[in-house]
Amino acid sequence: MARYVFRLPDVGEGIAEAEIVEWHVAVGDVIAEDDALVDVMTDKATVELTSPVAGRVTAIAGGEGDDVAVGSDLVVLETDAEAPAEEPAAPSAEVVVAPPAPTRPAPAAPAKPLASPATRRRAKDQGVDLASVKGSGPDGRVVDADLDQSPAPAARAPLARRDGVEDVKVLGLRRRIAERLSNSKRRIPHFAYVEEIDVTELEGLRAHLNATRAEGRPSLSLPPFLIQALVQVLPDFPQVNALFDDEAGVVHRHAAVHAGIAVQTKDGLIVPVIRNAEARDLWDLAAEIARLAAAVRDGKAAREELTGSTITVTSLGALGGIATTPIINAPEVAIIGPNRIVERPVVRDGQITVRKMMNLSSSFDHRVVDGYDAAAFIQAVKVKLEHPALLFMPST
Repeated sequence: MARYVFRLPDVGEGIAEAEIVEWHVAVGDVIAEDDALVDVMTDKATVELTSPVAGRVTAIAGGEGDDVAVGSDLVVLETDAEAPAEEPAAPSAEVVVAPPAPTRPAPAAPAKPLASPATRRRAKDQGVDLASVKGSGPDGRVVDADLDQSPAPAARAPLARRDGVEDVKVLGLRRRIAERLSNSKRRIPHFAYVEEIDVTELEGLRAHLNATRAEGRPSLSLPPFLIQALVQVLPDFPQVNALFDDEAGVVHRHAAVHAGIAVQTKDGLIVPVIRNAEARDLWDLAAEIARLAAAVRDGKAAREELTGSTITVTSLGALGGIATTPIINAPEVAIIGPNRIVERPVVRDGQITVRKMMNLSSSFDHRVVDGYDAAAFIQAVKVKLEHPALLFMPST
């Protein structure tokens, strides 16, 4: 038997450490080659690491939520397999030959279902035993569609008493979100401002553009119009499109608009970045929003797509409510959030009429942006959205 040490590989350029999110093996498990060992997370991306060899797990390093340095030991295996060929600059595993041991029959390997980390988490949330699901993917891998066809758990009896407390360790992306938001609220004096906007004309234009769009063009939602309005207004409010280094006491005002788009995923809120939004039209903005949202939800967003925003747009969509007080994505100094669009009676020219109305919520870093400037900025955005023809006219 040989002792095989699997070390944490470099899972991203320049990454020094990763957080253990979930173990798929325990000491004593007998695993096959390519079986999942552990999920690790770095820079908001979760990676499943698999075993290069078959064998029995004799040791694992670290628990869920622990940070592990690149190159450090993760899993130790007893194996009969030879070491796989390694790249000279990627020492992720090491084989040490042990003295001959008495031959003994190896325990039978358990039937461990193949599935991605996301599918495993979904099955766990639904109370589905993956071993009972027939996988339709390659080599019998269980995919999301297989879970949709699995029998639903039996419903609980109505009015049944529920007891017990579930302790959920805050780790992975959820822990990083908690740390960032806590730091933002602790260090930044937030100034919130909410204004109502009549989006009747904008919604009519959006519906017309979607109905007449060329084949292959994406559907237009509200965010592309809002970003277009921000792009046109921000040159007059350079203190809003900025990053504040409060330790150095320097505000970095940016000419380019790198718009962060808050995207809800099953693992938490992730903010990919639309680079140089000022150089994109409505259709390009819509396509980039759709591409980035799909990338983060599939866990395929590149590192450079998740950093560098200068202002963030956040939206709860149909759940947008009446008003929100979004938390600033530090070191930015402003965040904008449209709320739900509703039809309601309003007074126009002395007459009651039904209009499509929407509140626009925003938060600003009061150390950098004065209340008057914040209000003037949102009022300028309001003019653009209430008169959408201005979005297609050159700025004066």
